[in-house]
Amino acid sequence: MKSTRFGSSAPLTLVFGASGYIGTHLVPRLLAAGMPVRAAARSLEVLEARDWPGVERVGADALRPETLDRALKGVDTAYYLVHSMASGRRFGAIDVEAAGHFADAAAKAGVRRIVYLGGLVPPAADSQHIVSRQQTGDVLRLGAVPVTEIRAGIIIGPGSAAFEVMRDLVFHLPVMLTPRWVDSKSPPIALDNLLEYLVRAPALTETAGRILDAAGPQYLSYAEMMRILAEEAGRRPPWIIPVPVLTPRLSAWWLRLVTSVPTPIARALIEGMRQDFVADADEIQRLIPLQLMDVRTAVRAAFDAERRHTVAARWTEGAFQFRDYRAEYAYYAKRADGSAFARAKPEAVWSELCKIGGRNRYFYLNGLWSIRETLDWMLGGPGLNRGRRHPHELRLGDTVDSWRVIGIEPPRRLTLFFGMKAPGSGVLEFELTPEGPGTRIRATAFWHPAGVWGLLYWYALVPAHLVIFSGMTRAIARRAERRSRQHGAGDVGGRRRGPPGAGPCGGQ
Repeated sequence: MKSTRFGSSAPLTLVFGASGYIGTHLVPRLLAAGMPVRAAARSLEVLEARDWPGVERVGADALRPETLDRALKGVDTAYYLVHSMASGRRFGAIDVEAAGHFADAAAKAGVRRIVYLGGLVPPAADSQHIVSRQQTGDVLRLGAVPVTEIRAGIIIGPGSAAFEVMRDLVFHLPVMLTPRWVDSKSPPIALDNLLEYLVRAPALTETAGRILDAAGPQYLSYAEMMRILAEEAGRRPPWIIPVPVLTPRLSAWWLRLVTSVPTPIARALIEGMRQDFVADADEIQRLIPLQLMDVRTAVRAAFDAERRHTVAARWTEGAFQFRDYRAEYAYYAKRADGSAFARAKPEAVWSELCKIGGRNRYFYLNGLWSIRETLDWMLGGPGLNRGRRHPHELRLGDTVDSWRVIGIEPPRRLTLFFGMKAPGSGVLEFELTPEGPGTRIRATAFWHPAGVWGLLYWYALVPAHLVIFSGMTRAIARRAERRSRQHGAGDVGGRRRGPPGAGPCGGQ
Protein backbone atom coordinates (compact mmCIF):
# COMPACT_ATOMS: atom_id res chain seq x y z
CA MET A 1 0.00 0.00 0.00
CA LYS A 2 1.29 3.45 -0.88
CA SER A 3 2.20 5.83 1.92
CA THR A 4 0.37 9.11 2.35
CA ARG A 5 2.18 11.76 0.32
CA PHE A 6 3.16 15.00 1.96
CA GLY A 7 3.84 18.27 0.19
CA SER A 8 7.26 19.83 -0.30
CA SER A 9 6.55 22.06 2.71
CA ALA A 10 6.16 19.05 5.02
CA PRO A 11 7.89 19.47 8.39
CA LEU A 12 11.30 17.94 9.05
CA THR A 13 11.42 14.33 10.26
CA LEU A 14 14.35 12.88 12.19
CA VAL A 15 15.18 9.18 12.02
CA PHE A 16 17.37 8.61 15.06
CA GLY A 17 19.14 5.29 14.69
CA ALA A 18 18.98 5.48 10.90
CA SER A 19 21.90 3.08 10.40
CA GLY A 20 20.01 0.20 12.04
CA TYR A 21 17.72 -2.36 10.47
CA ILE A 22 14.42 -0.48 10.65
CA GLY A 23 16.00 2.94 10.12
CA THR A 24 17.71 1.79 6.92
CA HIS A 25 14.31 0.82 5.48
CA LEU A 26 12.30 3.66 7.01
CA VAL A 27 14.33 6.54 5.54
CA PRO A 28 13.61 5.70 1.87
CA ARG A 29 9.98 5.03 2.77
CA LEU A 30 9.67 8.53 4.26
CA LEU A 31 11.40 10.01 1.23
CA ALA A 32 8.92 8.25 -1.05
CA ALA A 33 6.13 9.90 0.96
CA GLY A 34 7.63 13.30 0.15
CA MET A 35 8.91 14.04 3.64
CA PRO A 36 12.14 15.96 4.33
CA VAL A 37 14.36 13.63 6.36
CA ARG A 38 17.35 14.03 8.63
CA ALA A 39 19.15 10.78 9.42
CA ALA A 40 21.17 10.43 12.61
CA ALA A 41 23.40 7.66 13.93
CA ARG A 42 26.54 7.24 16.01
CA SER A 43 28.57 6.56 12.88
CA LEU A 44 28.28 9.27 10.25
CA GLU A 45 30.45 7.13 7.97
CA VAL A 46 27.82 4.37 7.89
CA LEU A 47 25.12 6.87 6.94
CA GLU A 48 27.25 8.26 4.12
CA ALA A 49 27.32 4.78 2.57
CA ARG A 50 23.54 4.85 2.10
CA ASP A 51 22.11 5.93 -1.25
CA TRP A 52 19.71 8.53 0.14
CA PRO A 53 19.66 11.62 -2.11
CA GLY A 54 18.47 14.75 -0.38
CA VAL A 55 18.79 13.33 3.15
CA GLU A 56 20.68 15.39 5.72
CA ARG A 57 23.06 13.18 7.69
CA VAL A 58 24.33 13.94 11.20
CA GLY A 59 26.40 12.05 13.72
CA ALA A 60 24.73 11.86 17.13
CA ASP A 61 24.79 9.58 20.16
CA ALA A 62 22.04 9.51 22.81
CA LEU A 63 24.67 8.68 25.42
CA ARG A 64 26.37 11.99 24.59
CA PRO A 65 23.67 14.61 25.19
CA GLU A 66 25.80 17.39 23.72
CA THR A 67 25.41 15.80 20.26
CA LEU A 68 21.60 15.79 20.32
CA ASP A 69 20.82 19.50 19.91
CA ARG A 70 22.07 19.63 16.34
CA ALA A 71 20.24 16.42 15.41
CA LEU A 72 16.91 17.65 16.84
CA LYS A 73 17.02 21.28 15.72
CA GLY A 74 13.94 22.19 13.68
CA VAL A 75 12.50 18.66 13.89
CA ASP A 76 8.73 18.10 13.99
CA THR A 77 8.63 14.28 14.33
CA ALA A 78 11.47 12.17 15.73
CA TYR A 79 11.62 8.41 15.23
CA TYR A 80 13.55 6.80 18.07
CA LEU A 81 14.97 3.49 16.80
CA VAL A 82 17.85 2.94 19.19
CA HIS A 83 18.70 -0.15 21.20
CA SER A 84 21.95 -1.41 22.70
CA MET A 85 21.63 -5.20 22.59
CA ALA A 86 25.09 -5.48 21.03
CA SER A 87 26.66 -3.54 23.94
CA GLY A 88 26.94 -6.44 26.37
CA ARG A 89 25.10 -7.45 29.52
CA ARG A 90 24.38 -3.86 30.65
CA PHE A 91 22.42 -2.99 27.55
CA GLY A 92 19.18 -2.51 29.51
CA ALA A 93 20.65 0.21 31.72
CA ILE A 94 22.30 1.82 28.67
CA ASP A 95 18.96 1.90 26.82
CA VAL A 96 17.22 3.61 29.73
CA GLU A 97 19.95 6.24 30.08
CA ALA A 98 19.92 6.98 26.34
CA ALA A 99 16.13 7.34 26.26
CA GLY A 100 16.22 9.85 29.13
CA HIS A 101 18.76 12.01 27.34
CA PHE A 102 16.75 11.91 24.12
CA ALA A 103 13.44 12.79 25.80
CA ASP A 104 15.01 15.83 27.48
CA ALA A 105 16.70 17.04 24.28
CA ALA A 106 13.51 16.56 22.22
CA ALA A 107 11.52 18.68 24.68
CA LYS A 108 14.18 21.38 24.61
CA ALA A 109 14.13 21.39 20.77
CA GLY A 110 10.32 21.72 20.62
CA VAL A 111 9.70 18.38 18.88
CA ARG A 112 5.98 17.75 18.31
CA ARG A 113 5.98 13.93 18.45
CA ILE A 114 8.32 11.04 19.24
CA VAL A 115 7.60 7.71 17.54
CA TYR A 116 9.24 4.76 19.28
CA LEU A 117 9.38 1.21 17.95
CA GLY A 118 9.19 -1.15 20.91
CA GLY A 119 8.48 -4.85 21.26
CA LEU A 120 5.45 -6.90 22.23
CA VAL A 121 5.36 -7.58 25.95
CA PRO A 122 4.00 -10.92 27.25
CA PRO A 123 2.20 -10.86 30.63
CA ALA A 124 5.12 -12.41 32.57
CA ALA A 125 7.98 -10.78 30.68
CA ASP A 126 11.32 -11.35 32.41
CA SER A 127 13.98 -11.28 29.70
CA GLN A 128 16.28 -8.26 29.72
CA HIS A 129 15.60 -7.67 26.03
CA ILE A 130 11.82 -7.34 26.45
CA VAL A 131 11.97 -5.48 29.76
CA SER A 132 14.48 -2.94 28.41
CA ARG A 133 12.25 -2.22 25.40
CA GLN A 134 9.33 -1.62 27.74
CA GLN A 135 11.39 0.57 30.08
CA THR A 136 12.70 2.62 27.17
CA GLY A 137 9.15 3.51 26.19
CA ASP A 138 8.32 4.36 29.80
CA VAL A 139 11.30 6.73 30.06
CA LEU A 140 10.45 8.46 26.79
CA ARG A 141 6.90 9.03 28.06
CA LEU A 142 8.25 10.76 31.17
CA GLY A 143 9.36 13.63 28.94
CA ALA A 144 7.22 16.53 27.76
CA VAL A 145 6.92 15.37 24.14
CA PRO A 146 3.94 13.09 23.32
CA VAL A 147 5.10 9.59 22.40
CA THR A 148 3.54 7.09 20.01
CA GLU A 149 4.90 3.64 20.83
CA ILE A 150 4.34 0.90 18.29
CA ARG A 151 5.10 -2.55 19.63
CA ALA A 152 5.97 -5.32 17.21
CA GLY A 153 7.15 -8.89 17.57
CA ILE A 154 9.02 -10.86 14.93
CA ILE A 155 9.53 -8.86 11.74
CA ILE A 156 9.61 -10.79 8.48
CA GLY A 157 12.11 -9.04 6.27
CA PRO A 158 15.77 -9.20 5.21
CA GLY A 159 18.01 -8.11 8.09
CA SER A 160 15.54 -8.80 10.90
CA ALA A 161 17.49 -10.72 13.56
CA ALA A 162 14.79 -13.35 14.05
CA PHE A 163 14.30 -13.76 10.30
CA GLU A 164 18.05 -14.11 9.69
CA VAL A 165 18.45 -16.71 12.47
CA MET A 166 15.64 -18.77 10.94
CA ARG A 167 17.08 -18.33 7.44
CA ASP A 168 20.52 -19.56 8.53
CA LEU A 169 18.98 -22.57 10.29
CA VAL A 170 16.79 -23.50 7.33
CA PHE A 171 19.55 -23.23 4.72
CA HIS A 172 22.29 -24.98 6.67
CA LEU A 173 20.83 -27.40 9.23
CA PRO A 174 18.59 -30.14 7.80
CA VAL A 175 18.28 -31.61 11.32
CA MET A 176 18.00 -29.35 14.38
CA LEU A 177 18.17 -30.02 18.08
CA THR A 178 16.30 -27.04 19.50
CA PRO A 179 15.05 -25.89 22.91
CA ARG A 180 11.34 -25.82 23.71
CA TRP A 181 11.03 -22.22 22.49
CA VAL A 182 10.69 -23.56 18.96
CA ASP A 183 7.01 -24.23 19.78
CA SER A 184 6.36 -20.74 21.22
CA LYS A 185 3.88 -18.74 19.17
CA SER A 186 3.79 -15.11 18.07
CA PRO A 187 2.09 -12.93 15.42
CA PRO A 188 4.91 -12.04 12.98
CA ILE A 189 4.47 -8.90 10.91
CA ALA A 190 5.75 -8.16 7.41
CA LEU A 191 8.39 -5.43 7.22
CA ASP A 192 6.33 -3.56 4.63
CA ASN A 193 3.26 -3.46 6.89
CA LEU A 194 5.26 -2.28 9.89
CA LEU A 195 6.89 0.51 7.89
CA GLU A 196 3.48 1.69 6.73
CA TYR A 197 2.29 1.91 10.33
CA LEU A 198 5.39 3.88 11.28
CA VAL A 199 5.05 6.36 8.40
CA ARG A 200 1.37 7.08 8.93
CA ALA A 201 1.05 7.00 12.73
CA PRO A 202 2.53 10.43 13.63
CA ALA A 203 0.14 12.25 11.28
CA LEU A 204 -2.84 11.11 13.40
CA THR A 205 -3.72 13.05 16.55
CA GLU A 206 -5.35 9.91 18.00
CA THR A 207 -1.98 8.12 18.21
CA ALA A 208 -0.37 10.70 20.51
CA GLY A 209 0.42 9.26 23.92
CA ARG A 210 -0.69 5.77 22.83
CA ILE A 211 0.85 2.30 22.93
CA LEU A 212 -0.24 0.35 19.85
CA ASP A 213 0.42 -3.32 19.14
CA ALA A 214 1.34 -4.14 15.54
CA ALA A 215 0.92 -7.73 14.36
CA GLY A 216 0.33 -9.83 11.30
CA PRO A 217 -2.82 -11.90 10.69
CA GLN A 218 -1.40 -15.25 11.93
CA TYR A 219 -0.17 -16.77 15.19
CA LEU A 220 2.57 -19.25 14.36
CA SER A 221 5.32 -21.12 16.16
CA TYR A 222 8.95 -20.69 15.17
CA ALA A 223 8.88 -24.23 13.80
CA GLU A 224 5.95 -23.35 11.55
CA MET A 225 7.67 -20.15 10.37
CA MET A 226 10.84 -22.08 9.50
CA ARG A 227 8.80 -24.60 7.53
CA ILE A 228 7.21 -21.82 5.46
CA LEU A 229 10.58 -20.11 4.96
CA ALA A 230 12.11 -23.38 3.74
CA GLU A 231 9.27 -24.00 1.28
CA GLU A 232 9.54 -20.49 -0.16
CA ALA A 233 13.31 -20.91 -0.51
CA GLY A 234 12.85 -24.20 -2.35
CA ARG A 235 14.42 -26.21 0.47
CA ARG A 236 13.24 -29.29 2.31
CA PRO A 237 11.78 -28.20 5.66
CA PRO A 238 14.20 -29.05 8.48
CA TRP A 239 13.62 -31.92 10.86
CA ILE A 240 13.22 -30.23 14.24
CA ILE A 241 13.78 -32.12 17.50
CA PRO A 242 12.97 -30.11 20.66
CA VAL A 243 15.34 -30.91 23.55
CA PRO A 244 14.29 -29.73 27.06
CA VAL A 245 17.86 -29.49 28.40
CA LEU A 246 18.87 -26.75 25.96
CA THR A 247 18.68 -23.52 27.97
CA PRO A 248 18.55 -20.10 26.30
CA ARG A 249 22.20 -19.55 27.26
CA LEU A 250 23.32 -22.83 25.67
CA SER A 251 21.14 -22.16 22.64
CA ALA A 252 22.76 -18.76 22.08
CA TRP A 253 26.25 -20.28 22.08
CA TRP A 254 25.09 -23.10 19.82
CA LEU A 255 23.70 -20.54 17.37
CA ARG A 256 27.13 -18.90 17.25
CA LEU A 257 28.26 -21.87 15.14
CA VAL A 258 25.28 -21.68 12.81
CA THR A 259 24.33 -18.04 12.26
CA SER A 260 26.28 -14.84 11.72
CA VAL A 261 23.72 -12.77 13.64
CA PRO A 262 25.81 -11.09 16.38
CA THR A 263 25.92 -13.33 19.47
CA PRO A 264 24.61 -10.72 21.98
CA ILE A 265 21.61 -10.08 19.75
CA ALA A 266 20.96 -13.80 19.24
CA ARG A 267 21.18 -14.39 23.00
CA ALA A 268 18.75 -11.56 23.80
CA LEU A 269 16.42 -12.79 21.09
CA ILE A 270 16.33 -16.36 22.40
CA GLU A 271 15.80 -15.28 25.99
CA GLY A 272 12.64 -13.53 24.83
CA MET A 273 11.34 -16.57 22.95
CA ARG A 274 10.45 -18.62 26.00
CA GLN A 275 6.87 -17.37 26.05
CA ASP A 276 4.01 -16.92 23.65
CA PHE A 277 3.48 -13.36 22.43
CA VAL A 278 -0.02 -11.97 22.15
CA ALA A 279 -0.94 -8.72 20.39
CA ASP A 280 -4.10 -6.63 20.51
CA ALA A 281 -3.80 -5.13 17.05
CA ASP A 282 -7.43 -4.07 16.55
CA GLU A 283 -6.80 -0.46 17.53
CA ILE A 284 -3.91 0.18 15.13
CA GLN A 285 -5.89 -1.46 12.35
CA ARG A 286 -8.85 0.80 13.11
CA LEU A 287 -6.63 3.89 12.94
CA ILE A 288 -4.47 2.75 10.02
CA PRO A 289 -6.33 0.08 8.04
CA LEU A 290 -3.94 -2.08 6.02
CA GLN A 291 -4.11 -5.25 3.97
CA LEU A 292 -1.83 -7.35 6.18
CA MET A 293 0.47 -9.95 4.64
CA ASP A 294 0.48 -13.50 5.92
CA VAL A 295 3.86 -15.06 6.70
CA ARG A 296 4.23 -16.85 3.38
CA THR A 297 3.59 -13.64 1.44
CA ALA A 298 5.96 -11.72 3.71
CA VAL A 299 8.76 -14.27 3.21
CA ARG A 300 8.25 -14.12 -0.54
CA ALA A 301 8.41 -10.31 -0.39
CA ALA A 302 11.64 -10.49 1.63
CA PHE A 303 13.36 -12.64 -0.99
CA ASP A 304 12.04 -10.41 -3.79
CA ALA A 305 13.36 -7.30 -2.00
CA GLU A 306 16.84 -8.80 -1.90
CA ARG A 307 16.79 -9.63 -5.58
CA ARG A 308 15.81 -6.03 -6.38
CA HIS A 309 18.62 -4.59 -4.28
CA THR A 310 20.53 -1.99 -6.27
CA VAL A 311 24.24 -2.28 -7.02
CA ALA A 312 26.27 -0.51 -4.32
CA ALA A 313 29.56 1.36 -4.79
CA ARG A 314 30.87 0.21 -1.41
CA TRP A 315 30.16 -2.50 1.10
CA THR A 316 26.93 -2.17 3.08
CA GLU A 317 25.46 -4.70 5.53
CA GLY A 318 23.29 -7.29 3.87
CA ALA A 319 23.63 -6.00 0.30
CA PHE A 320 22.78 -8.90 -2.02
CA GLN A 321 25.59 -7.94 -4.39
CA PHE A 322 28.24 -8.58 -1.74
CA ARG A 323 26.64 -11.92 -0.87
CA ASP A 324 27.24 -12.99 -4.47
CA TYR A 325 23.47 -12.88 -5.00
CA ARG A 326 23.07 -16.04 -2.92
CA ALA A 327 20.13 -16.14 -0.49
CA GLU A 328 21.85 -18.84 1.58
CA TYR A 329 24.83 -16.61 2.36
CA ALA A 330 24.44 -14.82 5.66
CA TYR A 331 22.99 -11.31 5.72
CA TYR A 332 25.27 -10.16 8.54
CA ALA A 333 28.99 -10.16 7.82
CA LYS A 334 31.93 -11.12 9.97
CA ARG A 335 34.75 -8.62 9.70
CA ALA A 336 38.43 -8.13 10.47
CA ASP A 337 40.53 -5.07 9.79
CA GLY A 338 43.87 -3.39 10.20
CA SER A 339 45.05 0.19 9.79
CA ALA A 340 48.17 2.32 9.57
CA PHE A 341 49.06 6.00 9.31
CA ALA A 342 51.03 7.39 6.37
CA ARG A 343 52.76 10.77 6.38
CA ALA A 344 51.65 11.29 2.81
CA LYS A 345 48.64 12.75 1.08
CA PRO A 346 45.76 10.48 0.04
CA GLU A 347 46.70 10.84 -3.65
CA ALA A 348 50.18 9.45 -2.98
CA VAL A 349 48.80 6.55 -0.93
CA TRP A 350 46.18 5.84 -3.58
CA SER A 351 48.86 5.64 -6.24
CA GLU A 352 50.56 2.83 -4.30
CA LEU A 353 47.34 1.04 -3.33
CA CYS A 354 46.28 0.77 -6.97
CA LYS A 355 49.33 -1.41 -7.67
CA ILE A 356 47.88 -4.25 -5.60
CA GLY A 357 48.04 -7.74 -7.10
CA GLY A 358 49.63 -9.03 -10.26
CA ARG A 359 53.44 -8.84 -10.23
CA ASN A 360 53.29 -6.33 -7.37
CA ARG A 361 51.58 -8.91 -5.12
CA TYR A 362 50.09 -7.81 -1.77
CA PHE A 363 52.79 -5.77 -0.05
CA TYR A 364 53.13 -8.06 3.01
CA LEU A 365 53.49 -11.81 3.76
CA ASN A 366 53.14 -12.67 0.10
CA GLY A 367 54.03 -16.27 0.88
CA LEU A 368 50.75 -16.71 2.75
CA TRP A 369 48.83 -15.25 -0.18
CA SER A 370 50.60 -17.71 -2.50
CA ILE A 371 49.72 -20.66 -0.28
CA ARG A 372 46.04 -19.68 -0.27
CA GLU A 373 46.07 -19.24 -4.06
CA THR A 374 47.67 -22.65 -4.53
CA LEU A 375 45.11 -24.34 -2.29
CA ASP A 376 42.34 -22.71 -4.29
CA TRP A 377 43.89 -23.93 -7.55
CA MET A 378 44.08 -27.47 -6.13
CA LEU A 379 40.33 -27.26 -5.42
CA GLY A 380 39.61 -26.19 -8.98
CA GLY A 381 39.45 -22.46 -8.29
CA PRO A 382 41.10 -19.51 -10.07
CA GLY A 383 43.77 -19.00 -7.40
CA LEU A 384 46.75 -19.15 -9.78
CA ASN A 385 45.17 -16.91 -12.43
CA ARG A 386 47.49 -14.07 -11.54
CA GLY A 387 47.58 -10.85 -13.46
CA ARG A 388 45.81 -7.57 -14.11
CA ARG A 389 44.91 -5.34 -17.04
CA HIS A 390 47.49 -2.63 -16.21
CA PRO A 391 50.38 -2.66 -13.71
CA HIS A 392 49.33 0.49 -11.84
CA GLU A 393 45.89 1.57 -13.11
CA LEU A 394 42.52 0.23 -11.99
CA ARG A 395 38.99 0.75 -13.18
CA LEU A 396 35.58 -0.65 -12.25
CA GLY A 397 35.21 -4.28 -13.34
CA ASP A 398 38.94 -5.00 -13.58
CA THR A 399 40.19 -8.43 -12.56
CA VAL A 400 43.12 -8.43 -10.15
CA ASP A 401 44.32 -12.03 -9.84
CA SER A 402 41.24 -13.79 -8.44
CA TRP A 403 39.69 -10.52 -7.20
CA ARG A 404 37.29 -8.22 -9.05
CA VAL A 405 37.07 -4.45 -8.65
CA ILE A 406 33.43 -3.74 -7.73
CA GLY A 407 33.85 -0.27 -6.24
CA ILE A 408 36.39 2.48 -6.86
CA GLU A 409 36.29 6.09 -5.60
CA PRO A 410 39.71 7.77 -6.10
CA PRO A 411 41.42 8.64 -3.84
CA ARG A 412 39.15 7.42 -1.03
CA ARG A 413 37.97 3.85 -1.42
CA LEU A 414 38.72 0.61 -3.28
CA THR A 415 36.41 -2.41 -3.00
CA LEU A 416 37.48 -5.86 -4.20
CA PHE A 417 35.28 -8.95 -4.46
CA PHE A 418 36.80 -12.28 -3.40
CA GLY A 419 36.84 -14.80 -6.24
CA MET A 420 38.44 -17.93 -4.76
CA LYS A 421 36.51 -21.02 -3.69
CA ALA A 422 35.22 -20.79 -0.13
CA PRO A 423 32.03 -21.45 1.86
CA GLY A 424 30.66 -17.93 1.61
CA SER A 425 31.24 -14.58 -0.03
CA GLY A 426 33.93 -12.03 0.78
CA VAL A 427 34.84 -8.41 0.15
CA LEU A 428 38.09 -6.56 0.87
CA GLU A 429 37.72 -2.81 1.17
CA PHE A 430 40.43 -0.16 1.52
CA GLU A 431 39.57 3.30 2.84
CA LEU A 432 41.87 6.33 2.81
CA THR A 433 40.96 9.13 5.21
CA PRO A 434 42.85 12.42 5.66
CA GLU A 435 44.06 12.55 9.25
CA GLY A 436 46.11 15.37 10.69
CA PRO A 437 49.40 15.59 8.77
CA GLY A 438 48.76 12.55 6.58
CA THR A 439 46.39 9.70 5.71
CA ARG A 440 44.80 6.86 7.66
CA ILE A 441 44.76 3.62 5.65
CA ARG A 442 42.25 0.97 6.70
CA ALA A 443 41.78 -2.48 5.17
CA THR A 444 38.63 -4.38 6.15
CA ALA A 445 37.59 -7.89 5.19
CA PHE A 446 33.85 -8.60 5.21
CA TRP A 447 32.79 -12.24 5.13
CA HIS A 448 29.23 -13.49 4.57
CA PRO A 449 29.45 -17.14 5.67
CA ALA A 450 27.48 -20.05 4.29
CA GLY A 451 26.42 -21.83 7.46
CA VAL A 452 28.65 -23.85 9.78
CA TRP A 453 31.48 -24.37 7.29
CA GLY A 454 31.56 -20.69 6.38
CA LEU A 455 31.79 -19.69 10.03
CA LEU A 456 34.50 -22.27 10.81
CA TYR A 457 36.44 -21.06 7.76
CA TRP A 458 36.23 -17.49 9.06
CA TYR A 459 37.19 -18.28 12.65
CA ALA A 460 40.20 -20.30 11.43
CA LEU A 461 41.51 -17.34 9.43
CA VAL A 462 40.83 -14.51 11.89
CA PRO A 463 44.34 -14.59 13.48
CA ALA A 464 45.99 -14.47 10.05
CA HIS A 465 43.67 -11.67 8.91
CA LEU A 466 44.53 -9.47 11.88
CA VAL A 467 48.25 -9.85 11.18
CA ILE A 468 48.01 -9.51 7.40
CA PHE A 469 45.82 -6.40 7.27
CA SER A 470 47.87 -4.53 9.85
CA GLY A 471 51.08 -5.42 8.02
CA MET A 472 49.64 -4.69 4.59
CA THR A 473 48.47 -1.20 5.53
CA ARG A 474 51.84 -0.43 7.16
CA ALA A 475 53.63 -1.56 4.00
CA ILE A 476 51.42 0.62 1.79
CA ALA A 477 52.07 3.57 4.11
CA ARG A 478 55.86 3.11 3.96
CA ARG A 479 55.80 2.82 0.15
CA ALA A 480 53.74 6.00 -0.17
CA GLU A 481 56.06 7.88 2.20
CA ARG A 482 59.14 6.69 0.35
CA ARG A 483 57.73 7.64 -3.04
CA SER A 484 56.72 11.05 -1.71
CA ARG A 485 60.22 11.69 -0.40
CA GLN A 486 61.81 10.57 -3.66
CA HIS A 487 59.73 13.02 -5.67
CA GLY A 488 59.69 15.77 -3.09
CA ALA A 489 55.90 15.82 -3.16
CA GLY A 490 52.85 14.30 -1.52
CA ASP A 491 54.52 14.46 1.89
CA VAL A 492 53.11 17.06 4.22
CA GLY A 493 56.09 19.34 3.85
CA GLY A 494 56.41 18.96 0.08
CA ARG A 495 55.68 21.92 -2.17
CA ARG A 496 54.47 19.92 -5.13
CA ARG A 497 51.06 18.28 -5.18
CA GLY A 498 52.22 14.84 -6.28
CA PRO A 499 54.90 12.85 -8.05
CA PRO A 500 54.92 12.74 -11.83
CA GLY A 501 52.08 10.57 -13.05
CA ALA A 502 50.68 10.06 -9.55
CA GLY A 503 47.15 11.20 -10.21
CA PRO A 504 44.08 9.04 -9.57
CA CYS A 505 44.71 5.56 -10.97
CA GLY A 506 41.18 4.81 -12.01
CA GLY A 507 37.49 5.45 -11.58
CA GLN A 508 34.10 4.69 -12.98
